[in-house]
Amino acid sequence: MYKEENIISTWIADMYEMHETETDDVEFALSFIGEAPKKVLEIACGSGRFLIPMAKAGHIVTGIDFDEHMLKKISKKATGMNNITWHKADVIHDEWGKGYDCVILGANFLLNIVSDMDYEKAQELLIQKSADALLTGGHIFIDYGYTRFPEAWFNNPNDNVIWQGTDSNGNTGRMLLRENKFDRENSMIRFIRRFELTLNDGRTITQEILDMKYFVTPEKVHKWLTNAGFVVENEYGDYKYNPISESTSRAILWARKL
Repeated sequence: MYKEENIISTWIADMYEMHETETDDVEFALSFIGEAPKKVLEIACGSGRFLIPMAKAGHIVTGIDFDEHMLKKISKKATGMNNITWHKADVIHDEWGKGYDCVILGANFLLNIVSDMDYEKAQELLIQKSADALLTGGHIFIDYGYTRFPEAWFNNPNDNVIWQGTDSNGNTGRMLLRENKFDRENSMIRFIRRFELTLNDGRTITQEILDMKYFVTPEKVHKWLTNAGFVVENEYGDYKYNPISESTSRAILWARKL
């Protein structure tokens, strides 16, 4: 996904399944989508953490992602369901389709875009492509990590272990972030993504990838939404319906296409 070696990408998909099991954000999104059946598109659907519950709720769901290792994990979960589809696509460069009631940009994807495009432009493009995919009156759900104090979050010289464990092939490893730094002047987060794996045959693999993200504020997202023809109907800072504040850690927006 981040230009890793293939064996590392396989390990990542298993670690995501193992560690990313929260449901609060999924349930929160479902509370806004409303009664089924709605035609829902999830961008960067991964292994179906959102898709499967939305399909079980009766919605007609489509997911797109370019990580084939993640997409392969959906089939088993979707057995017997005829209201769910998914396919491999580059969400920046490929078409999304049209006629949806809701587009989901959740699970921190606004901060985790993988693209060769300028990061800020890619974020804005996601908003515009969401508008193009929606019916008039349709909604976009955006949810990403946000804080009023990004320096406290990101200025960390110490290694931060994100995942560690053994995958289904017996390869053991960990992923960590190193040399995190937030540049207030241009709102960019820079860090190194490091992978350390010991394979089942005893070999070791280490890979470091320099990464950066544009730390977007809710105010900037509001501007992009307005430019794309949306009106924001709800905005929260957590999954308990509290407003964005100094004590919250999310930016969650629900906006309607005019």
